[in-house]
Amino acid sequence: MVHEPSPGARPLPGHVLDAAIDWCIKVAYNKPAPQTRRAFEHWLQADPLHQEAWQRLTALRGPFGQVPAPLVTDALHRLDSQRRARRLDRRNGLKLLSLGGLSVMVGVVGEPHVPWQRLVADTATRIGEQRALDLDDGTRLVLNTDTAVSVQLAGAERVITLRRGEIQITTGADAAHRHRTGRTRPFWVVTPVGQMQALGTRFTVRLAAARARVSVQEGAVALHPGGKPHTIVRPGESRWMSETQTLPADLLGLEPDAWADGVIAGHDMRLADLLAELSRYRPGHIGCDERVAGLRVSGLFHVKNTDQVLQLLAQTQPVDIVYRTRYWVTVAPAHRPDPHQKKVRQGEGIDELVRLDR
Repeated sequence: MVHEPSPGARPLPGHVLDAAIDWCIKVAYNKPAPQTRRAFEHWLQADPLHQEAWQRLTALRGPFGQVPAPLVTDALHRLDSQRRARRLDRRNGLKLLSLGGLSVMVGVVGEPHVPWQRLVADTATRIGEQRALDLDDGTRLVLNTDTAVSVQLAGAERVITLRRGEIQITTGADAAHRHRTGRTRPFWVVTPVGQMQALGTRFTVRLAAARARVSVQEGAVALHPGGKPHTIVRPGESRWMSETQTLPADLLGLEPDAWADGVIAGHDMRLADLLAELSRYRPGHIGCDERVAGLRVSGLFHVKNTDQVLQLLAQTQPVDIVYRTRYWVTVAPAHRPDPHQKKVRQGEGIDELVRLDR
């Protein structure tokens, strides 16, 4: 099953998609001059279609975060040349972007979590989207932001393949199969680094780089990293699983399953860790100045409105929220504004500092 970058979204005009790719090369993977930044901001604000194209492109760029910029730039250049030379249907442009540099990225850096995962999954969520599914065996499956999974319930085993992102699973009783055969089928979750067997349980699984984090709320989960002998994870425990081993996971003050209720929850979190978590629910970039990265934060933060969370932080912490564009935000130390500084609205200039009203 193939999933568009945004379910039900309209096809983008060819010239808009071409321009978005050009700007991605100039702005996202190079060091643009001030006049280039201003030109990009002018293009972005000129038409809602431009913002939509940039948002879709940003969503696909997310998994390339740890790939060296020259490799991504080269892939984008090659993609753009191929699309223009072959006069490809622009409607497939975003799909091609996700595949254009795949051989380079996988071959050179070994990164398994690239956008093609969404295209081959049975179901997927966009950045900021969450979705709950009730499966035929009674299992409850919740997908977090930017997640892709495949589901196989027809065989002798029940298998969920997590291709990217994060899920919560509450395993079902498999009542129909048990009624027919007198037994319940094994329940497996397959990840790029190994597999795990649910032992009548509720748990979360999150992919991050070359490992998977498993957090158990009820029951138990047996981990099989790379086919090795398993480790049992019990309620209240979290472990990282790589291809070769499992290790205890430091949750950094975060509650691992709070996202299933639409919130980031935690106690005594570093501000930098909270912002890194918040950035998963927002296209673009949230940066944290090193001078405030160690501030401690506790509470519940709703993920459906990330701007509201940022404003709350500005009201409760000694920080300012600086918008250079809608998609580029920095949390910096608070300071008294210069009374002579020109006040501008968000989006009027990429090089102007735009701050939320305190």
